[in-house]
Amino acid sequence: MSKRILFMGTPDYATRIFEELVGSSYEIVGLFTQPDKPVGRKQIITPPHIKQYCLDKNLNIPIFQPEKLKANEDAKKQIEDLTPDFIIVAAYGQILPREILDIAPCINLHASLLPKYRGASPIQESLLNDDAFTGVTSMLMEEGLDSGDILGWQYLKITPTMEVAEAFSKLSDIAAKLTITTLDNFDKIEAKKQNESEVSYCKKIKKEYGEVNFSSAKKLHLKYKAYSYWPGVFLNSGLKLKDIELVEINSLNKEAEILEILEDSIIIGCLKGSLEIKTLQAPSKKAVNVVDYIRGKRLDKGDILN
Repeated sequence: MSKRILFMGTPDYATRIFEELVGSSYEIVGLFTQPDKPVGRKQIITPPHIKQYCLDKNLNIPIFQPEKLKANEDAKKQIEDLTPDFIIVAAYGQILPREILDIAPCINLHASLLPKYRGASPIQESLLNDDAFTGVTSMLMEEGLDSGDILGWQYLKITPTMEVAEAFSKLSDIAAKLTITTLDNFDKIEAKKQNESEVSYCKKIKKEYGEVNFSSAKKLHLKYKAYSYWPGVFLNSGLKLKDIELVEINSLNKEAEILEILEDSIIIGCLKGSLEIKTLQAPSKKAVNVVDYIRGKRLDKGDILN
């Protein structure tokens, strides 16, 4: 008889893992995800990515969207009534309280090599810190934040040009396969305690984290790689910088000086290093090619971009 899985997750990272489970021999008995939320300027009520996937695929799986799990007797009873053998959690967005953790083994797929980067933004943090590797950890959940015993790891090499969207995609695929491996071998796995001396944390990303300046080409490029999906990187003026490549990290320049104008890009100097930029977006305007932008502003080689 196939094992019964209750899945808890919200964004596309979770959807990829969920999709793997849907196509597996395991029986998905329910989905817990965050409530529908208003999105965009028109504040259109929009379901989470994983719920929309279920609707698009016409999956006959019960969907639950409680505002909170803590001290929620209805949610607890709904889960108990589903009689899951395992609860799989991936980027759900809520910490599970003890009364739910006690219902069935809860396995979290966290997108870092724990105990590094416990918390809300591990993928972005690994890019910000220019790590050589990141990965996914499957772990038994407890009441602490990403502090449970480790069931398995899978590594991902970070390439010099890897941006957050590519990292998310590759880690989602890794997490999907690791979920099945963990479930298939659960009875044989000897869980390992995390090394508390190596713990680090990362926070939920705020829009203001995307503000940059031209002091260091390398630091700006790392921020771009981490935040290119959201919130993007932008100057104090609100001008968004897009399609950025690191040219070099050693030259000394005036901050934000236009060093060279190419066919469809410009080279910008930083106090240390230089960058190639292809696209700019002024506040409340559409993104445009950088050469068109600087021509419209009558900027030339030697001028300052701000």
